Amino acid sequence: MKAGTLHRVWRLGADIDTDALAPGHAMKHGIETMARHCLEAVRPEFASEVRPGDVIVAGPGFGIGSSREQAAAVLVHLGVAAVVAPSYSGLFFRNAFNVGLLLLTCAEAESLPDESRVSLDADLPAVRSSDGRVLACEPVPAFLMDMVRAGGLLKQLRRRFAKETDVH
Repeated sequence: MKAGTLHRVWRLGADIDTDALAPGHAMKHGIETMARHCLEAVRPEFASEVRPGDVIVAGPGFGIGSSREQAAAVLVHLGVAAVVAPSYSGLFFRNAFNVGLLLLTCAEAESLPDESRVSLDADLPAVRSSDGRVLACEPVPAFLMDMVRAGGLLKQLRRRFAKETDVH
């Protein structure tokens, strides 16, 4: 995550569930089709207007619902740089890092308005708003940041395996 880069905020409410992120009716299709339906019940314009590097800012309980990994994967597919929220479903939290999606847990996330601009610093960790405010976030464990930087757990393991086989 490049510090200083400004990201557009998509502001959502509390308790955004996995059905909103990856609707059941789209689950029989591939990731491309699922992504076209992402958040259609909450923000119908989201899938067509989100741009790589945009950030979702939400209320507590982001990712509640089923354990479907596709809920996080569609956000990665659409290019979402991170989700910033006060809390997450435990299953969504793990699935997100497994697919390389950065989640920042920030108690004050809901103070960031829609369409605002923020920069992310996962090393601090903090979210800086374009109006100069700095919102502290909970630290992200190093092993999870390694997964994000690698692009997810599978890519991380492939790189590790490739390095080990090159050594031997």
